[in-house]
Amino acid sequence: MKMPEPDRDILDRSDEIISDLKTIISRVPSDGLNAGTVIYDDVSLRAYECDGLSAYCQRPMVVVLPNSTTQVSEVLRYCHDNGIKVVPRGSGTSLSGGALPLEDAVMIGLAKLNRIIEIDYGNRCVVAQPGISNLAISDAVAEREFYYAPDPSSQIVCSIGGNVAENSGGVHCLKYGLTTNNILGIEFVLISGEVIRIGGKHLDSGGYDLLGVIAGSEGLLGVITEVTVRILRKPSVARAVLLGFSEVSLAGDCVAAIIGAGIIPGGMEMMDKPAVHATEEFVRAGYPLEAEALLIVELDGSEPEVNHLIDAVEKIAKGLGASYMRTSKSDEEREKFWAGRKAAFPAVGRITPDYYCMDGTIPRAKLPILLSHMADLSKKYGLNVANVFHAGDGNLHPLIMYDANEKGELEKAEQFGAEILRKCVAVGGVLTGEHGVGVEKRDLMETMFTQVDLDQQQRVKCVFDPNSLLNPGKVFPTLHRCAELGRVHVRDGRNRFPEIPRF
Repeated sequence: MKMPEPDRDILDRSDEIISDLKTIISRVPSDGLNAGTVIYDDVSLRAYECDGLSAYCQRPMVVVLPNSTTQVSEVLRYCHDNGIKVVPRGSGTSLSGGALPLEDAVMIGLAKLNRIIEIDYGNRCVVAQPGISNLAISDAVAEREFYYAPDPSSQIVCSIGGNVAENSGGVHCLKYGLTTNNILGIEFVLISGEVIRIGGKHLDSGGYDLLGVIAGSEGLLGVITEVTVRILRKPSVARAVLLGFSEVSLAGDCVAAIIGAGIIPGGMEMMDKPAVHATEEFVRAGYPLEAEALLIVELDGSEPEVNHLIDAVEKIAKGLGASYMRTSKSDEEREKFWAGRKAAFPAVGRITPDYYCMDGTIPRAKLPILLSHMADLSKKYGLNVANVFHAGDGNLHPLIMYDANEKGELEKAEQFGAEILRKCVAVGGVLTGEHGVGVEKRDLMETMFTQVDLDQQQRVKCVFDPNSLLNPGKVFPTLHRCAELGRVHVRDGRNRFPEIPRF
């Protein structure tokens, strides 16, 4: 994994840049009680040297923690005017190296922008700053029986701004969609410092789907400073069914049969035996240890509807030879079932010094092929793997176990993971479902996209960031200069093509 060579001139000017940033943060008014901060001492910077993909580390030149949109704008304008690279960062839970710092870049952390600005039940939405945690939004509206649907396993800490940047999903994304399906508007700061608003509280906007462009853009287009999310009324009834199978292929067949029957569960997750054992030891959720594969199927809606769907799911599972069936009798028991699945990553972390979490998506029917391929790769590389899946939409999260202290094991884990992702693409899938590309999958992009595809994607980046200052080294295996690609962009506040509406 190779990052761009640092700009020696920028590094030589680091003391001057830090001084300028301190002046900006002290001069620009703060919102709220927490003043903006500039971090530049070696010990404090180490807290920002990696994200959740901790295999790669790089100390940033300086970290700025603004606490207002105005401060974000002024910092970006300064970096733009001085040709300084910028790496945005949310809570640092990214699992693809998307927030990996650069030696010659300013890191902008959004942790201090952590307030809920407005709860609007009439329009069924919440306006929040990007540093608020995913779960905090649901907690804020729980008393009125509302919630925010996307629920990544890290929802207790991951930030809503980071969720937008990575287009995060979660265990309930099968029925309720990814982040892109649950945001209504954003406030967004361009590298030039210009603040724009896209969307709002209304359900849909005219013109181009710029929200769709920005969701999943991984910090390459701008910095999110406010998000308006859709909230939903909690279903009157939700129950979960545990289904155990003697073969993983049977569990995969059950997933396909449930969807094929026209049933769309609120969530449908799968774990293989190693993941079940690790999780049960950690959480004591009541999982059947003898099962080779476990499905968690949640059905929600009205009482008669849920009862009918549970009967249908149990009939399908029984017909496919399910060896274990158990339905939750209370919300507490249902939440216990999910607590196990959501703790799968830390549970595996208890039984191995390190693990490498992959993220690929395949057609559901191809699951047995991938599992067989991963078993062969496990023998080839001599590394164990535990599997957890968003089974309903074919999103895989293999956890490759290794020991970074053993020479060569990290490299083997990376090669193992790369072969899994190549196989995902080969069977008709994609490189990522929700973790993003970052640096982890950057050099695999050409297995999925032609150079023409990649050039077109880079032209979109050039519209927003013509000098490629935002999060360079991520997503694109080779980043062309915008002049080489041809571009449409706004310069000095004027559109080169006035007939094209400004956003």
